[in-house]
Amino acid sequence: MKERENFKYSEMRNKPALTLILLLMFMVPAVTSAQGKIPPFRMIQADNTLYRAEDLPFGMPVILVYFSPDCEDCQKFTKDLVSRINDFKGVSFAFITYQQVKNVADFAAKFSLLQYKNIHIGTEGSLLFVRNYYRIVHFPFIALYSKMGDLKAVYNTKEVDLDDLLWKVKLLQQNKEIKAQ
Repeated sequence: MKERENFKYSEMRNKPALTLILLLMFMVPAVTSAQGKIPPFRMIQADNTLYRAEDLPFGMPVILVYFSPDCEDCQKFTKDLVSRINDFKGVSFAFITYQQVKNVADFAAKFSLLQYKNIHIGTEGSLLFVRNYYRIVHFPFIALYSKMGDLKAVYNTKEVDLDDLLWKVKLLQQNKEIKAQ
């Protein structure tokens, strides 16, 4: 009888492990098939409106920027980008952070981002969906997507080479292929 009780206990003890394995088997294909596409993010913009990935204009390259408003490298990137914004015509930007809406609004005001119709800026709050999706460690994090929403380049360093980013954007706008990184 004691042997039977031990068997049941060990059977029950292993069920969470089995459940986890089965769950991972079903989740991994779903996650990996979504990799390489724009993640289905949601953010609250500086004006407190909801903006979703599906609201991005279709048919133009997308640059997703994950940033922190108090990050010096993010501020430098944004300042440099704004000074060359005319070079990025026909590109849609999604600036996403995890910080409060007030911080987003202050950052947007500091760099006059709300005047550009192709720049959408907001917070995903404490959900950290985008941050976890890309496993972001450094700010700013930049992801470049094609007109079809396919991931083409990732910049995961403190200093982003705007010339390289612009060159890749121009290739995509001319329907030329660049290899995904």
